Amino acid sequence: MPRGGRLPDRHQRALDEHGHKYVIDAQVDEGYVLRESPDLTKAFGRDAPLIVEIGAGAADQIVAHAKENPEINHLAFEVWWPGVASSVARIVREEVENVRMISADAVLALPLMFGPNRKPDEVWTFFPDPWQKARHRKRRLVTPEFAQTVANILPSGGTWRLATDWDDYAWQMRDSIAAVSDFVNPHVGQRIDEDDPGDNGIVGGFAPRWDGRITTRFETRGLNEERRIHDLEVIRA
Repeated sequence: MPRGGRLPDRHQRALDEHGHKYVIDAQVDEGYVLRESPDLTKAFGRDAPLIVEIGAGAADQIVAHAKENPEINHLAFEVWWPGVASSVARIVREEVENVRMISADAVLALPLMFGPNRKPDEVWTFFPDPWQKARHRKRRLVTPEFAQTVANILPSGGTWRLATDWDDYAWQMRDSIAAVSDFVNPHVGQRIDEDDPGDNGIVGGFAPRWDGRITTRFETRGLNEERRIHDLEVIRA
């Protein structure tokens, strides 16, 4: 069953009327594990450069970028069904044709999808759930294992962009990526936090804010609570 409660009527209508076009009909089990790879060329109706966002929320970021870059296909992973519905409503409202949603566990889906399909030119992971309680941190998305998964689906020269408003997760992200030899961080030693523990012998390594990243409600919430925003930008060797 989809994750989430009852949908607002306007979002349900958007799904009913447009879901067949914008939501990929993926075969997944109860754990959102993708059973077989969809044909992305068929889903988009064309073969074009591709950007993948993991955890798109209500698709504010990916729709804004898609609207400005109609020549690029944009694929958004989101398992929270109200987020998928809200995203479809936004896609329709903004009249963009180059976004598709998929409700599947990205950790397991990425290796399956990008064997037969064109590899993405960029992957985005903006403001993933920080799982702040110590006992829950093992649930965080960005680990060395996941960083290797992303490296495996990017072509040489491909980019992984990340952002978070939690310091300790930013340091974990940086260290997880540094553990993968396939990635090059062009910002090594830059933007050092004075309180960075440098547990793995690394400090800094953060990127300037990417011009293509809009300010979403997740970032606004962090700023309102006086948290620092960290960006990462790494390149597949």
